[in-house]
Amino acid sequence: MERQLALEFARVTEAAALASARWMGRGDKNAADDAAVRAMRAVFDTVNIDGTVVIGEGEMDEAPMLYIGEKVGTGRLSCVDVAVDPLEGTNIVAKGSTGAISVIAVAPRGCFLHAPDMYMDKIVVGPLAKGKVCLDAPVEDNILAVSKALNKRIEEVTVVILDRTRHKKLIEDVRKVGARIKLISDGDVSPAVATTFDDSGVDMMMGIGGAPEGVLAAAALACLGGDMQARLVPEDEKEIERIHAMGIADEKKLLKMEDLLKGDDVIFVATGITDGSLLRGVRYNSRGASTHTIVMRSKTGTVRFIEAWHRFDKKPLIDKIQG
Repeated sequence: MERQLALEFARVTEAAALASARWMGRGDKNAADDAAVRAMRAVFDTVNIDGTVVIGEGEMDEAPMLYIGEKVGTGRLSCVDVAVDPLEGTNIVAKGSTGAISVIAVAPRGCFLHAPDMYMDKIVVGPLAKGKVCLDAPVEDNILAVSKALNKRIEEVTVVILDRTRHKKLIEDVRKVGARIKLISDGDVSPAVATTFDDSGVDMMMGIGGAPEGVLAAAALACLGGDMQARLVPEDEKEIERIHAMGIADEKKLLKMEDLLKGDDVIFVATGITDGSLLRGVRYNSRGASTHTIVMRSKTGTVRFIEAWHRFDKKPLIDKIQG
């Protein structure tokens, strides 16, 4: 892919973040999500790619925009697959909590696992602990491995877990080992990315979340040298059939990085909507707003943080899609 596309993709997530951030703390997660989707879709139309959404807002009959199979971009230049989550953390925005982001990942055709919208069990670590953990290993063994790899005492290791009833035993096991836990209400892409940064306060992430979010996280980890293992968690026979239709014969297969993402040419972009451990949220001011975005490219390993100031009086498209 052309490297200049990275900045164009930043414009896409910035627009979604600017639109959805207006709904922060207003208790309407659907309105926040709709604003993000519409803004992202509008700016995608200006980007010179021949893109196909492979991870998006759902199937064609479930989502009016950014559905799986939808074409995005001008239709010119690079033929790519696109994974999107215009608003990761709808409840976070509705409640005015921390950690909501707008995120996309882009790669050449056929590189992403076309993960269905179902649950996925995951374990995520940063570069120093790469190859040291296994999803099938006991919790204690994985935490000890991360502790040793990071040269931290166990009580200094921080594990992010979604605050869900299904994680009761996992939480008990981590506490028994003596590690610290950061429970989050929603949105596990952001903490997955945070594991790769030494000063983020996140050392590993464990537990069951969304499968599409797992692929997005894998895209970021590929850029940053992190590691992830996963397994799809179907809830019924219909979901098992969907897994088989994806070409995965064994629904219990342990998925590694090479299963989630093929190749070494992926661009990952995320813009903060509300303040988080890695990105600042949107800040509105008298003339417009500021955004904080991370842009990564696996081919070069380059990571850029972009702080942008947006003048709404000079950006009619942004003003239009927010209004």
